[in-house]
Amino acid sequence: MPPKKKEEAKIPLGRPGNTLKMGIVGLPNVGKSTTFNVLTKLSVPAENYLFCTKEPNNAQVMVPDSRFTKLLEMYQPSKSTAATLLITDIAGLVPGASEGKGLGNAFLFHIQAVDGIYQVVRTFEDPTITHAQGEVNPVADLETIHDELLAKDLQHVNGWIEEADKAVKRVQDKSKEEELAVLAKVQKTLNNNNFIKNVDWSPNEVEVLNRHLFLTAKPIIYLLNMSVEGYKKKYNKHLKAIVEWINAHGGGTVIPYSAAYEELVVAEEDKEAFCKEKGAPSAINKIIKAGYQSLGLIHFFTTLNNDLRCWSVRAGTVARKAAGQVHTDMEEGFIAADVIKYADLNELGSEAAVKAAGKMRKAGKDYVVEDGDIMFFKFNPAKKKKISHASVNCICCIWIINEGVLGTVSYTHLTLPTNREV
Repeated sequence: MPPKKKEEAKIPLGRPGNTLKMGIVGLPNVGKSTTFNVLTKLSVPAENYLFCTKEPNNAQVMVPDSRFTKLLEMYQPSKSTAATLLITDIAGLVPGASEGKGLGNAFLFHIQAVDGIYQVVRTFEDPTITHAQGEVNPVADLETIHDELLAKDLQHVNGWIEEADKAVKRVQDKSKEEELAVLAKVQKTLNNNNFIKNVDWSPNEVEVLNRHLFLTAKPIIYLLNMSVEGYKKKYNKHLKAIVEWINAHGGGTVIPYSAAYEELVVAEEDKEAFCKEKGAPSAINKIIKAGYQSLGLIHFFTTLNNDLRCWSVRAGTVARKAAGQVHTDMEEGFIAADVIKYADLNELGSEAAVKAAGKMRKAGKDYVVEDGDIMFFKFNPAKKKKISHASVNCICCIWIINEGVLGTVSYTHLTLPTNREV
């Protein structure tokens, strides 16, 4: 039997790395800044006039995770750092932004700087809050954002095709020929009124796309901003048309919520009791988790010196690269990793009990880290560092990859023999 053909590794669209961020996007006065405030517990201006937000506001929010809470109970650390997500509040977009209207190119530049989009869509009626287009029409608002992002990408790809074509004719550069072919496919996709994120691309094509960071390649979470009463009743006359439009344009995660209701929740000391009394849950945790997962992020934890922390990695990260998140020396000198599943630790109650039950496995450098893994790394210290008194910079840690939530890690200076298992 012939050997199975090795599948090409899937490369995610977008900027490489683990420090990724979501941008809040929408027309003016749809509730973007209010949404930013309730997500981040900040108080940026959210006034009733166009372009209240001009420069983007940035914040880190904690990614909620019950397993992190369980680990706090289990280890009782003196210090802890939860997983976080970076969020940016971006100024409102208007028709013609791709041609410079409104805040125009500045707005689109700020979108290019983020890795995923929370698109806020206004569905509520309120005569005291001005609508940029004069009336509440969510589908028209969706069309506006769609068309402006697509138009800006078309402007960029047309210019890049012209440059690549000149380079090919001038020096017969094969790499430029390959890039030109991918850009031509992008141009065709956009001319067909389709977003780049909705098309299947080969790993080689994705490498080209990721050099250009197209706006329409970014994942989108649709946040449907409802009135307080509409959210509590789970009804809005626009919802059906909105969902139909989204499904016809590549689909995506849709989260109904009410920014006005979330303001009430944030102000309460006992938020859970308040939501139970009102008969409507807060959507904040769902929104944060959805954004985090749309970026392809998972997270792991470490415990060291009574310090529980969390780091983020992209789904599909192998053990050696994951070790490099803690310290580059760990990646360079990687030997192996002992892996425990979080579910086993939770069930058996301690690392010692998991080992005694034979539920720890050995993993090599190409092991794909899974959500919920706990990893003990073995590595050789970097040779370039001078070691005196058998002292090396090591990290004695526990890693836990969590359900679509990212995190951080810590390291310290320990006095250990070289080649010591950590």
